[in-house]
Amino acid sequence: MQLVKKFCAEFIGTFVLVLIACGVATVLGCKTDSPDVAYALTALAFGLVIVAMAYSIGNVSGCHINPAVSLGVLINGGMSIGEFIVYIIAQFAGATAGAAVLGALVGFDSSLGANGLFKGDVVKSLIVECILTFIFVLVILSVTSKKKFEKCAGLIIGFTLTLVHIFGIYFTGTSVNPARSFGPAIFKGGEALSSLWVFIVGPLVGAALAAIIFRFLIKAKEED
Repeated sequence: MQLVKKFCAEFIGTFVLVLIACGVATVLGCKTDSPDVAYALTALAFGLVIVAMAYSIGNVSGCHINPAVSLGVLINGGMSIGEFIVYIIAQFAGATAGAAVLGALVGFDSSLGANGLFKGDVVKSLIVECILTFIFVLVILSVTSKKKFEKCAGLIIGFTLTLVHIFGIYFTGTSVNPARSFGPAIFKGGEALSSLWVFIVGPLVGAALAAIIFRFLIKAKEED
């Protein structure tokens, strides 16, 4: 039953992330090459959704709502392989449902907040996604490992996601979350779908690196 509750929490959290945050990007017309109010509000929307979900479903599933975060937790021994698989399924399902509802509301011909390659450059896009996810997951692993941050962890994580979006929207629209990219890409098709692998591989590599650095550098130091 507990695993079912975690599945539901992760589904709901990822659903809300895609519907609301990608929805803000869509309805405000956020453009990667045009930093403006829409650009700033989109970055803030992603961060605020994380804050809201962290303080609502965080006590149920930890509020990963991101396969990259779950991978980082798995590498650090914070969950079993079985739990990891359940989380991944819930996250991708929630993201797909969120994108479906968003498309039904604003039209599937809208952007749906889909990610895209930076000037068509696969390598640069992979590097950006890897670095931004590394930063995001490293912060998550660090703040959630310390009891002194227990009450404000959601805020710290939300502000960090806002930060990486402020930088990353210009380049790729900022994914740092394979599920968040998957949902919109499935309905957009075309370039969004053909480049989807970049927004799966980049974040997962970044998350794995963050978990390794945390485990052998920060965590090891705390245990000394």
